Amino acid sequence: MSELTNRIERLQGRVEKTMVRLDLATKAKQITTLEAESMEPDFWSDNRKAQSTMQQLNALREEVTTWEGIATQLQDLLGLAQLLEEEPDEDMQAEVEQSLPPIEEQIEKLQFSLMLSGEHDERDAIVSIHAGSGGVDAQDWAEILLRMYLRWAEHHRFKTEIYDYSEGEEAGLKSATVEISGRYAYGYLRSEAGTHRLIRLSPFDAAHRRHTSFAKVEVLPDIENSIEINIRPEDLDVDTYRSTGAGGQHVNKTDSAVRIRHIPTGIVVTCQNERSQIQNREVAMKLLRAKLFELEQKKHEEETARLKGEHVQADFGTQIRSVTVHPYSIVKDHRTNFETGNTDGYLAGDVDPFIQAYLQDKAGGVATAE
Repeated sequence: MSELTNRIERLQGRVEKTMVRLDLATKAKQITTLEAESMEPDFWSDNRKAQSTMQQLNALREEVTTWEGIATQLQDLLGLAQLLEEEPDEDMQAEVEQSLPPIEEQIEKLQFSLMLSGEHDERDAIVSIHAGSGGVDAQDWAEILLRMYLRWAEHHRFKTEIYDYSEGEEAGLKSATVEISGRYAYGYLRSEAGTHRLIRLSPFDAAHRRHTSFAKVEVLPDIENSIEINIRPEDLDVDTYRSTGAGGQHVNKTDSAVRIRHIPTGIVVTCQNERSQIQNREVAMKLLRAKLFELEQKKHEEETARLKGEHVQADFGTQIRSVTVHPYSIVKDHRTNFETGNTDGYLAGDVDPFIQAYLQDKAGGVATAE
């Protein structure tokens, strides 16, 4: 048996074990059941339930077809490798060998995603960024982080929509909320929740001195279509106001921005992105449900006694990650000790190595620094 044949069979073994672990046979049956359900005449009578069902169906289809496709590719390549043992052909051998690295890379990525096994890891993510200590530099840092996560989402072909954007006084932003839609968006981005620190020569300091600034990132799962959070109308204080923001890619200037305060908890959400007051109210209610859900989650977690509504200052000593661009270049995660000197790549959206190190650390793996 040739080394090429051995290599393919080893990959097949990994894929087969993973398919058993994922119980794809049962998921194939679930697909059949959901497809039949989606064909019922009254399926779309409950739009929220129907959308949730279709999201589940599409996710199952993608998972099953992806792994079955890999298994088929490997079986075809194995047939060619076995043929080459009988009838050697250098060009065909080179073609088969070149086909394996992309498949191996795909398997690595898919198996890594198995670490995203949390209850809501597959869901879309609602990311809020708030400027912390550091004045104008902190507001500029908050905008840099927003741009970084938008670029990260673009690299992953995730859809993004900015729901709220509050401009800084001189530059940057005070706060912004963006929804990032794509499978496992929340599972990946939950690693980003916390305080982020930036150390650099300030472009807003006439003396060009070194400044340290902070921004806080909050990450929530979009549970709109899956979990019912009961909100009483009498518990809401709703205001409307004229939309303000950076314009262009950030917001549409309208007279229909909505701010909702949940009186019992003091949680405040805003939306000014949509073109009508009704649409802005719907989005704001979705954000409120997500925040209330997280609040309820934390009430039941023994290790997290602090509620969502309790303020955590984005300041010295609270950072989860630091970006230093002067006097040297380094990005370091203080939870995993993972670091890289490629600050430009990181700020351009290359956040995956830090996300992977965090997930590996949570799963008990060992993250190696670059």
